[in-house]
Amino acid sequence: MPSNDVRILLQAAVPTAAVGAIAAVVSGVVAGGKGAVGAVVATLVVILFMGLGLYILQRTAKSLPHLFQAMGLMLYATQILLLFVFLAAFKHTTLFHPRAFAFTLVAGTLAWIAAQTRAHMKSKILYVEPEKSGHSS
Repeated sequence: MPSNDVRILLQAAVPTAAVGAIAAVVSGVVAGGKGAVGAVVATLVVILFMGLGLYILQRTAKSLPHLFQAMGLMLYATQILLLFVFLAAFKHTTLFHPRAFAFTLVAGTLAWIAAQTRAHMKSKILYVEPEKSGHSS
């Protein structure tokens, strides 16, 4: 992964992890140990799903740039759908507190999207590849 991609990944993952840590503390106080576990699991799921999506999107942008926008829309729709499926699958689990899990999943996803948007807006990404300076015609 190029350094710019890693920078965007870190700029999105770190705030998401911070939101997850806060959610784990709040969930631990409100719902006990199972609440904290649910918040930690939700944070890991968000970072994994969204990080993998960012990686796939960056690879698509480099290999098939003409499909970048459509792929981005499809990818985000798929991620949200998979998060809902994950929520439904663990709705009645006893491994962790489902509400703490659900609220942290939503908060983590919103934090990731906001942080990734901010990272993209602050990055200086070239829209057109400049010509090589050694080429003379």
